[in-house]
Amino acid sequence: MTLTLTQIQAILEKENLLREFITPAKWCLSAPFEKNFQQLSYDSSQVNEDTLFFCKGNNFKQAYLEQALSQGLAVYIAEQPFEVDAELAIIVHDIRKALAVLSMAFYDYPQEELKIIGITGTKGKTTTAYFAKKILDRSNGEKTALLSTLSTTLDGVTFFKSQLTTPESLELYKMMRQAVANGMTHLVMEVSSQAYKVARVYGLTFDVGIFLNISPDHIGPIEHPTFEDYFYCKRQLIANAKQVVLQNETDHSDLLLEMAQQQAIPVITYGDMGADYHVEPLKHPLSFALQAEADDLELNGEYDLRLAGDFNKENAAAALIASRLVGADPTSAKKGLAEALVPGRMNLLLKENGAHIYVDYAHNYLSMKTILAFAKENHPEGTITVVTGSTGNKAESRREGIGQAIGEFADAAILTMDDPNFEAPEKIAAEIQAAIQNDHVAVSYIENRKQAILQALEAAGPNDAVILAGKGTDKYMTLNGKDDTYEGDYVIVENYLNQ
Repeated sequence: MTLTLTQIQAILEKENLLREFITPAKWCLSAPFEKNFQQLSYDSSQVNEDTLFFCKGNNFKQAYLEQALSQGLAVYIAEQPFEVDAELAIIVHDIRKALAVLSMAFYDYPQEELKIIGITGTKGKTTTAYFAKKILDRSNGEKTALLSTLSTTLDGVTFFKSQLTTPESLELYKMMRQAVANGMTHLVMEVSSQAYKVARVYGLTFDVGIFLNISPDHIGPIEHPTFEDYFYCKRQLIANAKQVVLQNETDHSDLLLEMAQQQAIPVITYGDMGADYHVEPLKHPLSFALQAEADDLELNGEYDLRLAGDFNKENAAAALIASRLVGADPTSAKKGLAEALVPGRMNLLLKENGAHIYVDYAHNYLSMKTILAFAKENHPEGTITVVTGSTGNKAESRREGIGQAIGEFADAAILTMDDPNFEAPEKIAAEIQAAIQNDHVAVSYIENRKQAILQALEAAGPNDAVILAGKGTDKYMTLNGKDDTYEGDYVIVENYLNQ
């Protein structure tokens, strides 16, 4: 992978980003010499003489550039010149946009070799992404890369933890190139509002863009100053997609439709009876039907899920429509969706007597309140039992919030360990219990998490719900600074139900 100075000039001029070139001898509008760049970087510790160094970021300091120059750097690109001894400064209007367009060129436009689904929305991005990946995997033989909040895979099967919901543009195109090299044909990626705010996906066109919903979030001095700014960034996905899949009841859907119409971008809606595809919940809590008058995608029919909640049925509908638009066949779509499991996101298993078992990552007040309130609403005549703990040696304030949510919505709680690390599990449990301000909640303590889960499963009756919160599908338990092997809450329940 290389870029020449001549190529860089042409790309920046095409995007109207180039201001000038500055050498110690003169200022000019054309590259004053030719040079091959073998590397792009914005990390001052990762440079050499063949690196193009990007001076970017709100906290960028001249000292970083000086460090890079001391390691042999010759050329930098920035929005303003610095008083340093460099062979060449490339000055641009917008450094983040320059990084995006030069990164895609450096990695030889890998997006053109992939079918890409981009997903945005305040809630549901990760779930929808996992649904779409599983559907496409069924159709293309596990050749679907994934970039999500939870995890990333560039070979379709090996997952690693994500650093950002949407990577910086330099990493994004590097990952895409790796995915293509690994034989991937499709990419499903979450697109955060920040990705548009700071131009991580500037210049990238999605084959399909999914817009799930919009509500006030991420508003503050660090991310978005106002809801208007947040919504403006979110909706840029509409303008940068070849086709759009839209929830027809989402707030401001009229503006989103107007935006698509202005640019002649086709839209398929899903949701209530007024949508192109109507999502109809069925009697079984993990089933729904899709119905369209003009079923061009051949998606009409009934579908099964492994995740609870009507909102997940709508997320599934979005994933089904988008996946069909990028080539998944209807049979694979139905089978893939039925197999899709989003790690720790309200995974539902059913006990033979009808009891509902939810496995969820809930680990603070808001997430615990959400899952418990959902369970209480859907099991009004049953007992709501939660099995939980809280991590040791960090985020101690979560314990009070967990206890508060239990006091508000649960009938019983079995407190247990959840990565206690160097803290005593019973001490953590006592702090949670102290925050359960409700004498009607039956609280017990069983240190061994598997034993606590099994006791809750045994006691669950036909109308009851058991929430296993905190660990999700994690396969380790942090004890005394070490990650010990742990079966995982979901596996423990599966084994119990299959015995």
